[in-house]
Amino acid sequence: MDGLGSLISANIPVLILMLVGVGLLVFEMYVPGFGVPGISGIALLALGFILLKPTLGQGLVLFAILAAILCVALSICLITASRGRLSKSKLVLNDVAVPAEVAEHNDLNYFIDREGVSHTALRPAGIGEFDGVKLNVVSDGEFIAQGKRIRVLSVQGNRIVVREIGTNDKEQGEE
Repeated sequence: MDGLGSLISANIPVLILMLVGVGLLVFEMYVPGFGVPGISGIALLALGFILLKPTLGQGLVLFAILAAILCVALSICLITASRGRLSKSKLVLNDVAVPAEVAEHNDLNYFIDREGVSHTALRPAGIGEFDGVKLNVVSDGEFIAQGKRIRVLSVQGNRIVVREIGTNDKEQGEE
């Protein structure tokens, strides 16, 4: 550990550079998107490692310390985003979750049990056409080729789950 102490004391300006990089990464955690602060923070951390020229052991210890600092900062960021002032900010979209009574009146529920045609191949996602309306749909797990007859099984939010209509479905519908 004496080697790490001498490395730190001999390279205080480089460590300040790295701390600024960590600060920029922490700032990026609070700002939506991946932009200039995040890229600059990563660049400063990489430049700091290059300028320090640590041995393998020192580099691993320094990397572990930086990773721990960033993990603590991320958990604090997530806590404050969910409970603190940030959650009451206009930057955070709190009204994204849909209440159950609104989900029941979803306009897409109209398409449940409707039959249509796969406009594109569903692998498992693609486009289906129902009553002249093209919708983004997801198959129930299997590949469905383009131009096949499909039926809407369920609607979960904006996710429309479909299944190919085969001979088994026609027999079940007649019973």
